Amino acid sequence: MTTRTRLSHLQQLEAESIYILREVAAQFERPALLFSGGKDSITLVHLALKAFRPGKFPFPLVHIDTGHNFPEALQFRDDLANRIGEKLIVRYVQDSIDQGKAVEEKGKFPSRNAIQTVTLLDTIEEFKFDACIGGARRDEEKARAKERVFSVRDEFGSWDPKLQRPELWNIYNGKIHVGENVRVFPISNWTELDVWEYIKSENIPLPSLYFSHKRQIVWRENVVFPVSEFVTLDSSDKVEEKTVRFRTVGDMTCTAAVESEANSLDDIIREIQTSRTTERGSRLDDKRSEAAMEERKRGGYF
Repeated sequence: MTTRTRLSHLQQLEAESIYILREVAAQFERPALLFSGGKDSITLVHLALKAFRPGKFPFPLVHIDTGHNFPEALQFRDDLANRIGEKLIVRYVQDSIDQGKAVEEKGKFPSRNAIQTVTLLDTIEEFKFDACIGGARRDEEKARAKERVFSVRDEFGSWDPKLQRPELWNIYNGKIHVGENVRVFPISNWTELDVWEYIKSENIPLPSLYFSHKRQIVWRENVVFPVSEFVTLDSSDKVEEKTVRFRTVGDMTCTAAVESEANSLDDIIREIQTSRTTERGSRLDDKRSEAAMEERKRGGYF
């Protein structure tokens, strides 16, 4: 009599993501894994290690460096690439600005989040990438929920949610026309809590930003905002020191922190289980309009 082993919820998610990563390797000629040093892309790298070791990755790691990144994330990015011995390609938004291809925002909190699309599209063209793997999840934001796992972009890098292909069960169609590319989201079906529980179960290292620490902050739009060299303070700003952590890590000009004493994975998991705010509720770039994320994605944002 054959005994069947039932996979746990996390094991099912892991198996699905590994299957998707292997489908990318099988169907595309020049894929890339978009890597920022945040927890979702770190989880993707861990899944890729399981999918392809002892061989090398069939794709490089690619980071679009806005110049406004947290130093802790950049250091972690470099250390991880060195530790696993995989190729890391970095392209800089500052270069796009210097070349006159992108115009930097002015003001107190000048975000480069939107203009990094210019650098990303140039990088895709430079290396002729036909698939870019990203760590987006459907629970993050309503525009993300419209995505397929294999999300087609036209020759201009534009995304149209009404022109996506149906995905039947685990059948993914990677056929594209010349000039098009596909954004692939292997952890689409994961939640923020799933990611944290998986990180705990796999003992995956993370940047210190995700755990409680003391940091100088100012209040902006009722959120805790980190003080940095990229933010212009004025006399109305009151700088305080708070114990905070970050639920998501983007630019220092658009990523708010949360007051938290959570300094272990168990603490963070408990905090998320009881939280009534979304993960991206602390991303100021998503609050600019009701469709801020969708507008960026239509323009080529990952």
